[in-house]
Amino acid sequence: MPHDGHDHVFTGQDPAFRRVLWIIILLNGGMFFVEFIAGALSGSLALQADSLDFAMDAATYGVSLAVIGMAAATRARAALLKAVSLGLMAAWVLGAAVWRTLGGGVPEAFTMGGIAIAAFSANLLSVLLLWKWREGDANIRSVWLCSRNDAYGNLLVLAAAAGVFGTGTRWPDLAVAAVMSGLFLQTSILTIRTALAELRQVDTHGDHAGHAH
Repeated sequence: MPHDGHDHVFTGQDPAFRRVLWIIILLNGGMFFVEFIAGALSGSLALQADSLDFAMDAATYGVSLAVIGMAAATRARAALLKAVSLGLMAAWVLGAAVWRTLGGGVPEAFTMGGIAIAAFSANLLSVLLLWKWREGDANIRSVWLCSRNDAYGNLLVLAAAAGVFGTGTRWPDLAVAAVMSGLFLQTSILTIRTALAELRQVDTHGDHAGHAH
């Protein structure tokens, strides 16, 4: 996490990190299309929420890549933008879950489960690739937090699939979608706090570009 000795905070200026980020962007983009289609076909809100998460991650990781090496304030503001976007997505998923309590069909459990396993595998790979760089400034740490939470979310979707299969109702799917919105919101708040702390440091010590170490 950022600290007073911010010269030691990793800001992403490592060619290996950039290559890993490109791999993860492609993984997230591909899984968005897979989950979006599967969520629509199976009628699963949890899958649809997860697909939106993949799309958001691909976009925000692209922003993270673009601002690496820029001034500290620019990186912190990029993290704030990502955090606000994630918060809005959390609100949409929660709203959709509440709306579907009023009616809707039962999702197809086997499709949910199969896609959840594939999504978990993609996110687990992302987490393992990012492990070396899990500590850094708000911009870098938000990448790690999103990938970690996505893996948790995939396990929740798998649990929802088991619940739908076992109960024959849509309630496990809606419950997991609501929990996922909570995870999105938690990550959003953590990233906002870190980014605001970095902006305060900029106000105190002056703006500067990050340095590799």
